Amino acid sequence: MATTDKLLLAFQQFDEANKQDPNTEVFEGTTYPKEVLYGIRMTERLNAFDPNASEVLRLTARCQHICRWEIPRESYEMNREGYLRWRQELKKFHATKAASILEDIGYDKETIDNVKFLLQKKQLKKNEETQTLEDVICLVFLEFYFEPFAHKHPEDKTIDILQKTWRKMSTKGQEAALKLPLSKFSLDLITKALHA
Repeated sequence: MATTDKLLLAFQQFDEANKQDPNTEVFEGTTYPKEVLYGIRMTERLNAFDPNASEVLRLTARCQHICRWEIPRESYEMNREGYLRWRQELKKFHATKAASILEDIGYDKETIDNVKFLLQKKQLKKNEETQTLEDVICLVFLEFYFEPFAHKHPEDKTIDILQKTWRKMSTKGQEAALKLPLSKFSLDLITKALHA
């Protein structure tokens, strides 16, 4: 899929917004604002997983977590209900934030509406692009964020999260997950989760 000047400008604007992230992550010796690095990882994983992804899907992958730190998890009750409310609020927040940037760049209403639709994960398992986005989110989580998460939580919670992640993925996504460059520790946990 060809990369347009407008798409590159959108990536640049999304990254500029995410550079305000006060949280940082060091990767291969370089320090990044956390959500800038996440956006880059989403783009790279989407390119590998679905090289022919539409411009809408490529835009959505890059802004999936746009300015996420502005609504911290701690601002909601630290229970399941609070978590679900936080997630719902984030989806709407990301959609509004991304739409504003895309409008400024000059994207048409249909493109913006489609990005907002995908950011809100509508019709998962029914809409092909929503499913591809979810697969890429899960793959990025498993490759870069799962192991640090697993070291902080009890094994039964980790296995439960893995099983939920696996259920959200398509068969193609699950196959891609098993080919990720994961540590023995992570692979052992995935094997346990899949056979529990």
